[in-house]
Amino acid sequence: MLKLAVFGNPIKQSKSPIIHQQFAAQFELPVRYTAELSDEHSFKQDAQRFLAQPDAVGCNITAPFKQQAFEIAALLSPAAATARAVNTLQVLEDGRLKGFNTDGGGLVNDILAVLDSISGSSVLLIGAGGAARGVLVDLLNQHIASLTISNRTLENAQSLADICNGLSSNCKVTACNFADIPKAPFDLIINATSLSLHGDVPQIDPGLFAGSALAYDMVYGDKPTAFLTWAQQHGASQIRDGLGMLIGQAALSFAIWTGKQPDVAPVMQLLREQD
Repeated sequence: MLKLAVFGNPIKQSKSPIIHQQFAAQFELPVRYTAELSDEHSFKQDAQRFLAQPDAVGCNITAPFKQQAFEIAALLSPAAATARAVNTLQVLEDGRLKGFNTDGGGLVNDILAVLDSISGSSVLLIGAGGAARGVLVDLLNQHIASLTISNRTLENAQSLADICNGLSSNCKVTACNFADIPKAPFDLIINATSLSLHGDVPQIDPGLFAGSALAYDMVYGDKPTAFLTWAQQHGASQIRDGLGMLIGQAALSFAIWTGKQPDVAPVMQLLREQD
């Protein structure tokens, strides 16, 4: 019986146990996946204690512990090293922990379920917090033509732009605040803020959505978020919320632990029906 878990606070609302049990059922794998509540003082000890169990192969980490998970990983994937945040820990054969950040891969795979390719695209990334930082490497790996990072505070956006410019990429990366986003059309607009959780939208020009192929919100719910409704009203060709990203990042974690790549489509359908 493989032991897996997700650590977070709060954690009761997590869909990860359902998702991973569905993945395990696809391969008839004996898996026990639990949701573990921790706190900032005990997370490292709690995670290490869980992963020290003989049948434990890894765990997921959600807010607010991704940075602490980064600190206990002995090895890091490129995405985790850039994000300085880990959402997946794997126990290696020698007992050391390797940290991954599968958020960007989950995002990109979900976007590619809608758009055949984003190579050569112009992308607007709204927000410069941990959610935005966690997807930089995977977005740049898609050979996009330009990435504009916009944030209420220019300094934070510039910090992420500097990270991107430090990576090997031919992508043109610029930073700006909300008021100074260029008027040039964007193919893909991604909301990496948490504003939709409160029914709010970023203070950007709604005219930016005109002609965009896809508006994507990392937040998800049982109906379109405030951001997606707003984007559609102002000309976005297609809209998509972050449920597919959630399932997609979980699928990548599952593959890291088991070597098996699950089908996300039936899990997506199940969770949509539950909502």
